[in-house]
Amino acid sequence: MAVPLIQQLRVGAYVLGKRLKGVEQYPLVLMLEPLFRCNLACQGCGKIDYEDDILNRRLSAEDCLAAVDACGAPVVSIPGGEPLLHKEIKQIVDGIIARKKFVYLCTNALLLEKKMHLFEPTPYLTFSIHLDGLEEHHDKAVSQPGVFKRAVSAIKAAKAKGFRVNVNCTLFDQMSAEEAAEFFDYVTKELGVEGITVSPGYAYERAPDQQHFLNRQKTKNLFRDIFALGRGKKWKFSQSTLFLDFLAGNQSYKCTPWSNPTRNIFGWQRPCYLISEGYADSYAELMNSTDWDSYGTGQYEKCANCMVHCGYEGTAVTDTVKHPLKALRVFLRGIRTTGPMAPEISLENQRPAVYVFEELVRQRSEAEVGSAERSDAA
Repeated sequence: MAVPLIQQLRVGAYVLGKRLKGVEQYPLVLMLEPLFRCNLACQGCGKIDYEDDILNRRLSAEDCLAAVDACGAPVVSIPGGEPLLHKEIKQIVDGIIARKKFVYLCTNALLLEKKMHLFEPTPYLTFSIHLDGLEEHHDKAVSQPGVFKRAVSAIKAAKAKGFRVNVNCTLFDQMSAEEAAEFFDYVTKELGVEGITVSPGYAYERAPDQQHFLNRQKTKNLFRDIFALGRGKKWKFSQSTLFLDFLAGNQSYKCTPWSNPTRNIFGWQRPCYLISEGYADSYAELMNSTDWDSYGTGQYEKCANCMVHCGYEGTAVTDTVKHPLKALRVFLRGIRTTGPMAPEISLENQRPAVYVFEELVRQRSEAEVGSAERSDAA
């Protein structure tokens, strides 16, 4: 099962409870980034070119658990950077599990075999291994040969010890539908992973390689071709059926950026995990002071081609709860891969992109340095 039954029931009850209370904006997954430092330099990453003083910063275990408590989301994803570089990663993961939250520890797996002894198998913990295709594609994407083989070795070792293992795969325009299908066959049949998290890449403005991100039409065409090739196969995705249907162009969704709030070393990032245009000092401030209507496809140029799960999975989950029969029909019939696509959101009235990230980072860094100096003086 791609998602443990206990997680499906807990998340379903959580969403239903919010709806019954009339709460429209609520978190589904907390994106908890305890550090930006990584041991790889992937071409599509927006984190690798920070200055060393930023890359050397960490959220403490206390900071991380406070964010979990403040947010209240039933699922916590720990990306980075590479979270296994964090010296307190065991305390962070153990603390989240103790709160009966479901943890997806996102890792490139280079350190996983070395640090696996820090963790215990439990339905509350999933190692989400970054694999962007088979060996040639993945090693090219991460700009380092041999990484695919080490990740595969770590997956096999984790499976042997009883851990839940998921692979997360970001698709760019270099991969064909046939190559993606071959990769999904491999991780399903050969590696036996519990699930696949798949998403088109987002064009981070700081990413070194800007040439190979997919636009929305290319994304829909690619996923239709992939799902057509996967008909009858036993691929297991760690995502809702309606989100996958959205990727194939069959649903007209707007994103819900508040469903995946991000806490990182600068604070609570607004508006979402993908776009950095400000930081709040608390979760309550993030939710209450962010102009959510200014973002999203059709609203903002930076969002025009986004179809990433951290923006749209929350929309799909809400739609599933609102319209369970529609979701059931798609699940039983399979994702439609032919015929007309759902209407696209017009970009005619979107506001132009503004590039404020560098200045925001400078201001945030200076404020933190000033605060540290005042503390030392005291």
